[in-house]
Amino acid sequence: MSLVEAHNICRTFGGVITALDDISFSVSQGETIALLGPSGSGKSTLLNIIAGFEPASSGSLNVCGKSITDWHPDDLHLRVVGFLFQQFHLVEHLTAVMNVELALFPTCRQPQRRFLKSSLLLQEVGLGERLHVQATDLSGGERQRVAFCRSIANEPQLLLADEPTGNLDKDSSQTLLTTLTDHIEKHGTTLVVATHDDDVARICSRVIRLEDGKIVDS
Repeated sequence: MSLVEAHNICRTFGGVITALDDISFSVSQGETIALLGPSGSGKSTLLNIIAGFEPASSGSLNVCGKSITDWHPDDLHLRVVGFLFQQFHLVEHLTAVMNVELALFPTCRQPQRRFLKSSLLLQEVGLGERLHVQATDLSGGERQRVAFCRSIANEPQLLLADEPTGNLDKDSSQTLLTTLTDHIEKHGTTLVVATHDDDVARICSRVIRLEDGKIVDS
């Protein structure tokens, strides 16, 4: 089963700048795919379109057998797609566990269940002793692991990650990659990750190379 089917996707800005040029590819359930390319190659734009954050200028995109334009954003983001950002995007004045709980508010009405699930996720990534630490007092690597827990809190079928190691040192990057691979092996989550880091690409089963908004190798 294909979770993502992209056909002739183009994305232009102002009718002048072309970020994506006739992109076609598919993502099967359980695949791990790296979108590899230099900055400005269109990787992040493509992830944003798959996530429904921005529209394609032309072409068609199906996610879980349904046109992206037919998905209600809440349904898409709560049930199907999780997103891991390079910049973490944590709420700085909240604790680690509260940041993860935020993702569960729409799907879990019971505070105790939200706290328990969030706590267990953080424990699985080695942050069991950091549950009540404010986000501003966490290291970059810890913040990204909190952001990862938030991205998988609702058990998405598809995890999108945009340069997840871009702001991390080598040790923190390796810890995050171990966390990602452990989760994928345990849950069979489909992963599409945008990166220019060969270490990230090596954990994936397939690499799609982009340059200047075009697929040059797959």
